[in-house]
Amino acid sequence: MKSSTTMQKSGMSRRAFLGLGATAAALAGAGLAGCAPAAPSASAEGGSGADAATDWLGAEPEIDESDIVETVDTEVLVCGAGTSGLFAACSAAEEGAKVVCLEKGSIGGGVRDNLGSINSRLQKEAGVEIDENEICNDLTRYANNYCNQRLYHIWAQNSGEAIDWYQDRLEEAGFELFFEGAENAKPSRYKHWPTGHIPSWPADAEFAGLKDVVNGKIVLGDYAKEKGVDFRFLTPLVKLVKEGDKVTGAIAKGPDGYIRINASKGTVVCTGGYARNEDMLKALQPQTLSKYSLSIAIDGTTGDGIKSCLWAGAHMDEAHTAMVFDRVAVKPDEYGGAETVGSLFWMGSNPWLKVNLNGERFTNESAPYDYVLNAAIAQPHHTVVDIWDSDYATYLEQFDIHGCARVYPFDNGAPTNMTLEVTEGINEGLIENGYIIKADTIEELAKGLGIPADNLKKTVDRQNENFDNQIDPDFGKEDFRLSAIRTPPFYGVRTSGYMLCTLDGITINEDFQAVDEGGNAIEGLYVAGVDSGSYFAHTYPNMSTGHCCGRSVTFARMIGKALAAK
Repeated sequence: MKSSTTMQKSGMSRRAFLGLGATAAALAGAGLAGCAPAAPSASAEGGSGADAATDWLGAEPEIDESDIVETVDTEVLVCGAGTSGLFAACSAAEEGAKVVCLEKGSIGGGVRDNLGSINSRLQKEAGVEIDENEICNDLTRYANNYCNQRLYHIWAQNSGEAIDWYQDRLEEAGFELFFEGAENAKPSRYKHWPTGHIPSWPADAEFAGLKDVVNGKIVLGDYAKEKGVDFRFLTPLVKLVKEGDKVTGAIAKGPDGYIRINASKGTVVCTGGYARNEDMLKALQPQTLSKYSLSIAIDGTTGDGIKSCLWAGAHMDEAHTAMVFDRVAVKPDEYGGAETVGSLFWMGSNPWLKVNLNGERFTNESAPYDYVLNAAIAQPHHTVVDIWDSDYATYLEQFDIHGCARVYPFDNGAPTNMTLEVTEGINEGLIENGYIIKADTIEELAKGLGIPADNLKKTVDRQNENFDNQIDPDFGKEDFRLSAIRTPPFYGVRTSGYMLCTLDGITINEDFQAVDEGGNAIEGLYVAGVDSGSYFAHTYPNMSTGHCCGRSVTFARMIGKALAAK
């Protein structure tokens, strides 16, 4: 197993190492330590929309005036100091606005790695051009049109400036931003959009040990303080305050009691969605609970911002979804789903032979990260089994995967979230702890995985035949993503997914204002990050690398600048 220090020397990114702190115990076995609906969906128990709303929304808290220990006057109030919150606070403050930023935790969540944009300086320098209409229509297709298409164009036209600004801040602090170049990418069934940008963080263990350095927080956190942002940590949002139909601020609960913050120019809600709120997940998207066995969602993302907006009269997306990637191992006697606690299996998002618990192939494995998990919903016990052989390193390079699943440097030398060396270390831990089965024959492998040996042998033989012929007549997988299973020892693991964040949120207009059920803007209330909706539905378009974070930082920066100018 690899130590954390070894991982840092191998180039493991800050997101991969520090961003998993909340699930360190679960990840240890893998060799790692340390984003009211008018008619809510039915609950997991099959309850009515009204019952589901009662289950998770509840009544707006009533705070007695005598319980408020402090009143703060500001111009811009930002609720949440994560990716969106830091961009909104910084952009408002650098334009001269007085800004207060509330944060539920003891430190902010920082800026996530992998930020997606069009027309950044780095993209232009690489000679990469992306057609705005083409990518915006592809995003619409991924969302099945449950979206506001104008928001895609706003992202496309403004994301380059946001990423350029972040690059400047990183370089001022001594860090570098890379464009994840994919000029020589092989064409696949699902078009890849080279939009990703990733920082390269220091590899030394001392840097990794700084508790306040979480994916760049030291960069924008310090910058925000220099610009005068008043951070209030351990101070979660409780409710929004309205005067008539206008949101005028909020009430939060600090270490010493309730605080009223009056925001003369506007309030920005960006508290990170509800991935850590099981009641909301059960009520709004119960199918998601069948897809993942590990949550790496940020602690404290329990829907505080979304609920506050709903109490204030906002409307929520009615197509509910989450970002779930197929990178979790469960043990051979376990099934995928939220009732099982699995361990990180980074290789999972690669197009290995994937079979169900009957040893049968059931989908084209060369698809966006959550598609296999979606297909597994109709398979026995929602569980996928990945099969590969000892030539895996060759196949990993041949697969030409882009985005965060890639383990080899990009064409232009940009780093990956996880290197091959670190991935191998994770797998060593999974073998030692009984997750990955290692065997010299397919029959032994099947026995260890608890699946029918005859069926698996037949499926493997077909896989090898397809590889030899360089064609997949069964599901149409690309030839360069076919892999043979001939070189022992062989490997297999039961897999599930991990939850990153929820993606459905408060319906917004093109000015990022929350709107009510009739589509009318709620004055004074702006929503960003994964608290905001109108953008994703049913799946996450991970073929546009870093799109969620790129959308979040772009819109948050625009909100901050617009509020400062009021």
